[in-house]
Amino acid sequence: MATSVDEVLDTYRDGHALARPFYTDPDLYTAELDRIWYRDWLFAALSCEITRPGDYVVHKIGTESVIIVRREDGGVSAHHNVCRHRGSIIATESRGRARSLTCPYHQWSYGLDGSLRSCRAVPDDFDKSAHGLRPVHVREFDGLVYISLAEEPVDFNPVQNALGPMARPQGLAAAKVAHSIDYEIAANWKLVWENNRECFHCVANHPQYVLANYDRYDEIDLNDRIEREIDEATARSQAKWAACGLTAGEFAGGGLAQFPSPDGTIWYSANRTAMVPGYLSESMDGTPVAPLMGSYPDPDIGVLRLRTLPSFWHHGSCDHAVITRLTPNGPRSTKATVSWLVDADAQPGTDYDLDRLLPFWQLTSEQDWLICERQQRGVESRAYTPGPLSAAKEYNVVNFHAWYLRALCGGA
Repeated sequence: MATSVDEVLDTYRDGHALARPFYTDPDLYTAELDRIWYRDWLFAALSCEITRPGDYVVHKIGTESVIIVRREDGGVSAHHNVCRHRGSIIATESRGRARSLTCPYHQWSYGLDGSLRSCRAVPDDFDKSAHGLRPVHVREFDGLVYISLAEEPVDFNPVQNALGPMARPQGLAAAKVAHSIDYEIAANWKLVWENNRECFHCVANHPQYVLANYDRYDEIDLNDRIEREIDEATARSQAKWAACGLTAGEFAGGGLAQFPSPDGTIWYSANRTAMVPGYLSESMDGTPVAPLMGSYPDPDIGVLRLRTLPSFWHHGSCDHAVITRLTPNGPRSTKATVSWLVDADAQPGTDYDLDRLLPFWQLTSEQDWLICERQQRGVESRAYTPGPLSAAKEYNVVNFHAWYLRALCGGA
């Protein structure tokens, strides 16, 4: 039985996991769409997916469908995928290329800028200029395309200023998608983010990931040898990065930088972290699996991590980048698209092979999806009661809750 949003919020206990209705209640899910997903800036597409005029992708969130298209002047436009005549969906495929956006129902035709170009059987005094596609706010920077469905979205400049300088050397704007996998995770979107925000589970569940990264370590797990190794790897890496113009950003806990901020106001982050000695790439054996990306001078550049709530995270190695885009799909389901990017000139079979490129993050991602699905099944039980969160291990889950509650209750 659905409950009111206020009733669900009343179940929240500071420093504890969320109660069952947060992951199951349909009224709360509708409120999340209205107050978060239809309001916030969402990662929607990659610039390399729409390189030529007329290239478009369609991004769906809840009941909304958005066409993101490259205009003739090289810019990007975004429009609601709804004809201004009788409301038909215009673009019926998830991606494509078109000289105009034409409704399949009665052939109303729109330019790539959304303006109505032609329509039949209308009065002579019909004002075509008043019937263009409804625009959606869009921002493109350094190979990433974001949209906001809000009438007046929050300021995007802090995000671009924080992520842009870090992302630029990765060369996402000069990359191509080598492979993508679409997943449907049988778990609430918040469970997916909570899992992403802690590495408490990593040793038991991510045998490949923990060989390459220091995230598993915190004050509880550190010993003198490991602490010395992390300090030495961090100091050496940051000195090298600074010498070649790479910024480290915030660094904490072997790489698990505090994100979101404890007060829930900062919903984006960027940092570069050192890898375990012997690893130059997030690949199965730590060796590069594709040519260097962007402006990287050599393979020893660590891992670039970019994140924006509620829809995006990125792990970039010297030779490839892996981007995950989340979309809610009901109270008990989340869609995820995981994309592997390489330099645009890299040739499959010669410069890279999917058998070497994919496994590290395909395994890590699918291990996480299984964790989340198990947790969804558990929180559905009448036996479930929210347990306490560890201040040492799950501080970022606490911070995620602070962001979520603030966003749900109308915080900027």
